[in-house]
Amino acid sequence: MKLKVATCSLAGCFGCHMSLLDIDEKLFDLLKVVEFDRSPITDIKHCGPCDIGIVEGGVCNAENVHVLKEFRKNCKVLVAMGACAITGGIPALRNNVDLWDCFQEVYHYGIGLENGQIPNDPELPLPFDKVHPINEVVRIDYFLPGCPPSADAIWKFLTDLAAGHEPKLDYEMLHYD
Repeated sequence: MKLKVATCSLAGCFGCHMSLLDIDEKLFDLLKVVEFDRSPITDIKHCGPCDIGIVEGGVCNAENVHVLKEFRKNCKVLVAMGACAITGGIPALRNNVDLWDCFQEVYHYGIGLENGQIPNDPELPLPFDKVHPINEVVRIDYFLPGCPPSADAIWKFLTDLAAGHEPKLDYEMLHYD
């Protein structure tokens, strides 16, 4: 029986999902042992019950918290993939700036904006003052570091999990650049 795998992206650049796709033709080998539920590959928007959930990106707004908690409920094992999920990554650089000051800079003083308005629509998720790593919101079973992790690291990690082994990456597969 194939393991069900789901992925989601929160506050990040989508680079981790691009690395997943960079597995290239080995994705076909991976599909022999796993079935993708929610992911960019399937375009399914809601996660059903899954064996493995992979989250990239940090938590920067109320919608991220809702998505992450629902995702955790549906996944037996949850993996924080990439620097943004593990530490907040690049989006967390704004943690050193007051949120209102950040909005003023972007929407009132930014290049090319004349008399810009700060977006205020009920459809927009409530932004948080800080970007948080996902383990501050839900329990995480595994951390797959990198910015982004390489395709080889993701491949090794997923095939280890699919085989029922504890994931173990060689030092050379870990990078933080």
